[in-house]
Amino acid sequence: MTEALADAARSAAGQVVRPFSVTHRMVLAIAVPMTLAYLTTPLLGIVDMAVIGQLGQAELIGGLAIGAIIFDVVYTTFNFLRASTTGLVAQAFGRDDAREEQAVFWRSMLTGLICGFALLILSPMILLVGMWLMAPGPGVAEAARTYFTIRILSAPVGLANYSVLGFVLGRGEAITGLLLQMLINGVNISLSIWLGLILEWGIVGVAWATVVGEFVGLVAGFTYVWLRFDRAKAPSWRTIADLPSVMKLMALNRDIMIRSLALLIAFALFVRQGAQFGAVTLAANAVLMNFFMVAGYYLDGFATAAEQLAGRAVGANYRPAFDRAVTLSTIWGFGLAALTTAFFLLFGTNVVELMTTAQDVRAATEDYLVWASFTALAGVLAFTMDGVFIGATWSRDMRNMMLLSIIIYVACLWTLTPLFGNHGLWISLLIFLGIRGISLYLLVGTRANATFQSS
Repeated sequence: MTEALADAARSAAGQVVRPFSVTHRMVLAIAVPMTLAYLTTPLLGIVDMAVIGQLGQAELIGGLAIGAIIFDVVYTTFNFLRASTTGLVAQAFGRDDAREEQAVFWRSMLTGLICGFALLILSPMILLVGMWLMAPGPGVAEAARTYFTIRILSAPVGLANYSVLGFVLGRGEAITGLLLQMLINGVNISLSIWLGLILEWGIVGVAWATVVGEFVGLVAGFTYVWLRFDRAKAPSWRTIADLPSVMKLMALNRDIMIRSLALLIAFALFVRQGAQFGAVTLAANAVLMNFFMVAGYYLDGFATAAEQLAGRAVGANYRPAFDRAVTLSTIWGFGLAALTTAFFLLFGTNVVELMTTAQDVRAATEDYLVWASFTALAGVLAFTMDGVFIGATWSRDMRNMMLLSIIIYVACLWTLTPLFGNHGLWISLLIFLGIRGISLYLLVGTRANATFQSS
C-alpha cells in the first residue's frame, strides 16, 4: 500500500494524519540556537567566579562553588519541567491543537510555581543537607549560606522559566529560546559585575544578580507567550485541570526526574570512585571529564531538536516524519561526536595544558585521555534517544533503561575497577553511556509501531 493510501486509511479510521517534511535545515534550526543557549550557562559561571575571584578571598570562591553545586543538583532534578512541556506541546502542535498547547503551558507553569515555592519552604533542609555533604570550613560555609539564602528566592520564577522555555521549544521556536536564555544570563552577568565588583557587594551581589535575571526572563518570556496565545482557543480551567491530562504530565515528570537523578548518581559514583585513586587521579579525571561536558552542550542541542520533531510527528500521526527526525538527529549527532573525538585525540594534550599547570595532573591525564576522547561517541546515542523518547512521551521506557544501565554500570565498577584501576573506571563510564543509548534505540521500532497505528 502506498503512503498516500495508508494516510487515507488512517484518516478514514478517525486518525487524522498531518504530513510534514523533516529536513536537515529543520534539525539545525533547533539544534544550533539551543547549543548556543546552553553555552551561555557555563559562561555565566565563569563570570561569577571571575567576579568573586577579584575580591581575593578564597572563602568566597569556595562558598560560591559549593552554593552553585547545590543549585546545579536542584535545578537538574527539576529539568523535567522543561522536557515534559516540550514533548507535550510538540505533540499538540503536531495535532494543530492550539487549545491543548495553552493547557499544557498552564499546567506546567502551575507545577513549576508550586515546586518552586516548595523549594523555598524546604530550603533550610536543602542547605543543611548540602553543607553536611560538602563539609566546608567555617568561612566557606558562611559564604555558601549567604549565596544560597538569597538565590533560592528565585526558585519559583526559575522553575516557571522552564515552562516558558519548554513551550517555545515545543513549537520549534528555538531562536526565541536562545534569546530568552541570552536575556536571563545577560542580565545576570551584567548585574554580577555591577553589584558584585563595582558596588562591592561581593557574593551578595552575585546572588541577587541571579534572582533579578530570572525575574526579568520570566516577565519577558511570559509576556511573549501570552501575547501569542489565540484567545479564541483559550482553554477553560476545567480543561486545564483535566485529571487524565494532569496525571499524564505528572507521570512524565516523575519518570524524567528519576532518569535525571539516576544520571546524577552515575556521575557522582564516577567522582567518588576516582577519589579512591588519590588526589592527582581525581584531578586528572575532573579535567578530562570536561571533554564530555563540552560535547554535551551541542549534543543537548540535537536532543532538543529530536524532542520537538519526534513529538510533533507523534502529534501529527505521521510516521515518515518521525523516522526522518530520528535518522537526521542521529546522523548529525554521530558526525559531530566523531569530530569531537578526533579533535581531542589529536589536540587533547594541548587542551589539558590550557586547563591546568600542575605537571603531575598533566602527566596523569595522558594515561586516560583516549578514554575521555571517546565519551562523546559513546554518549551521542543516549542524548539523541532521550530527545526522541521525551518528545514521544515514552518516559517509562526511558526511566527503565536508565535504571538498567545504572545496574550494569555498578556491576562494571565492581568488576573492572579492581582489575584495571582508573582505566576500568573510564571503561565502565563508556559502557554506561553506550548501554543507555543502545537499549533505547532497540525499543524505538516497537514503540513507534504501537504509536503510529497502521491501516
